[in-house]
Amino acid sequence: MSVKLIAVDIDGTLLTSQRQITPEVFQAVQEAKAAGIKVVITTGRPIAGVTNLLKELHLTEAGDYVITFNGALVQDVASGQDLVKETLSYQDYLALEYLARQLGVHMHAITKDGIYTANRDIGKYTIHEAQLVNMPVFYRTPEEMKDKEIVKIMFIDEPELLDQAISQIPSDFYEQYTLVKSQPFYLEVVAKTVSKGNAIIHLAEQLGFDMTETMAIGDEENDRAMLEVVAHPVVMENGNPEIKKIAKHITKSNDESGVAYAIRKWALK
Repeated sequence: MSVKLIAVDIDGTLLTSQRQITPEVFQAVQEAKAAGIKVVITTGRPIAGVTNLLKELHLTEAGDYVITFNGALVQDVASGQDLVKETLSYQDYLALEYLARQLGVHMHAITKDGIYTANRDIGKYTIHEAQLVNMPVFYRTPEEMKDKEIVKIMFIDEPELLDQAISQIPSDFYEQYTLVKSQPFYLEVVAKTVSKGNAIIHLAEQLGFDMTETMAIGDEENDRAMLEVVAHPVVMENGNPEIKKIAKHITKSNDESGVAYAIRKWALK
């Protein structure tokens, strides 16, 4: 059965180490679109951090979709309509903000419109994230967060400090939320039912596609869920060794246009 939907991660996958889309990747995406394949950017980033890439890849037309916040938000790109939106409650925010303080790591919450931190000493990785995804940063006390529609929370800090903190997170947090490490300095927290995999399943159902007609291309732990649900899981050569274990195919690295190679070899065959 042919591939009808390809979910593509961004960092370490779609983009080179210089954060560029190569001409080869651009052309392969256009070839896939011309063949009627839905190419769906699937990322932990918020929508603001994806908009320019969608425009660059010509994925802003009617019938184009995007999955953001690690699956918490699925949208029709042209209309902006939400197909899936799963948020965290204010009580979730308070519990996670208190946990971050207990663990001694920086933390911020992300809405559709901005990044909010209760850390007076704003962490450098919060600034890094804001620059990466083109979003403003706001300092707000926990009491000022009651009316915010929070889609994702991130624990962010130096890798050694973050790893130490992760080892101390009580098990009940893993029962209540989905926690995934997307970078050495990022631990992302979303609602328990949220994952890139669940988002792809939902979108495939909406489009009338069988899961045997799906492919995903990724490189890191936060791609695991989508790689496990699709029929054709593809991992980048530069990917996490543990994630490579669940791959059906290993493609070239992100600096070698691995997404283009995967599309042409296993989807446009």
